[in-house]
Amino acid sequence: MRGPSVIVVTVLVGLAAVALVAAAHGYVWRRLVRDVSAPGSVWRRAGTVLAVLLPLLSVGALVSGRSGAPFLVERVLAWPGFLWLALLLYVLLALLVGEAVRPLLRRFLARKPAVTTPAATPGPESAVSAAGGQPVAVTEQPVAVTEETAAAPVETPAASRRLFVSRVVGGAAATAALATVGYGTYGVMRGPRVKRVTVPLAKLPRSAHGFRIAVVSDIHLGPILGRAHTQRVVDTINSTRPDLIAVVGDLVDGSVHDLASAAEPLAQLDAPHGSFFVTGNHEYYSGAHAWIDHVRELGLRPLENERVEIPGFDLAGVNDIGGEAQGEGPDFAKALGDRDRARTSVLLAHQPVVIDDAVRHGVDLQLSGHTHGGQLWPGNYLAELANPTVAGLEQYGDTQLYVSRGAGAWGPPVRVGAPSDITIVQLASRQA
Repeated sequence: MRGPSVIVVTVLVGLAAVALVAAAHGYVWRRLVRDVSAPGSVWRRAGTVLAVLLPLLSVGALVSGRSGAPFLVERVLAWPGFLWLALLLYVLLALLVGEAVRPLLRRFLARKPAVTTPAATPGPESAVSAAGGQPVAVTEQPVAVTEETAAAPVETPAASRRLFVSRVVGGAAATAALATVGYGTYGVMRGPRVKRVTVPLAKLPRSAHGFRIAVVSDIHLGPILGRAHTQRVVDTINSTRPDLIAVVGDLVDGSVHDLASAAEPLAQLDAPHGSFFVTGNHEYYSGAHAWIDHVRELGLRPLENERVEIPGFDLAGVNDIGGEAQGEGPDFAKALGDRDRARTSVLLAHQPVVIDDAVRHGVDLQLSGHTHGGQLWPGNYLAELANPTVAGLEQYGDTQLYVSRGAGAWGPPVRVGAPSDITIVQLASRQA
């Protein structure tokens, strides 16, 4: 049971997050709606409605999956709600860049030569006839002043420049954000690309030289990515003809009841030495036991803190640390404790943060995911604060760690600066 202090901190953090999101939306509304439109205009009214509706859709998309909402409701909310989160990020970044451009553009426009105004129309006392130069009487017509004309603001050159600059900067920011998110969405929906990495291992026997493991993580089947995405992933893996397939967690965002059909193509995975699965943190949000049973039915072998002998090396897998709250976290002693350390060991572990345990247990190569490579730039800088390696291959003591960017996306179906991948890890013997 959580103590009062923990509850207070949680509430304060929640209120701070709400205030930050509200301030971000207020700033975007001011720059993209108020500053570029007249009061009462169609865009002012529509933009104001969107500024209220879009964050509500985003909140709905975030909480519907955990609140037990029907899967149909999740799907309806997911696309607009999650895409708006990505658009909001890049609109904010573009507008902040625009703040530096805005004063420079205004000064440039102010220095342009003013348009020469026509000569003033001569008054009655100076009007002359075109013929003979004799004075001509001019009768002044009174101008009717209505309530509308009296209330109409007089647009000054400075005000005109501000409106022009606001529209240029706002339009450029919106265009840049839409293009960025559009391309990032296309990258996710077309499916992951294949990467190839060679990992030399000192103890690997010559007989296992060139052994290829297809590593796929973070597929994230859910209300957006479904059966068609799974099929793309499976087809891509099978086209590489690997020796072994490793699904390294975060396969799903939802229950077996809702996503069994989406996961069905996994039964088509084909490798001579089999397909293996370890849990990620999202499995523990989605019913880990049911998913472990289901992937077994689909032909994958779950490794729950256990290992198997593959010709030339040991393959071990540990539960994700997200299972600790349910008493089902990683158990390295059970998976690796009594093995023959003269044999090469390859460990499947969803999160890179367990690398220290892998080093202590003499693992030669750890294969992980979880980070998505940051997924949305500049999220990679935040990911670096929480993970020893965000993507790629790095050495920790005598252990090498490879982290995949993943084959799907969580939340917004968008990737920017972190393309999705399936990695073929080729083991190399130093004796070959």
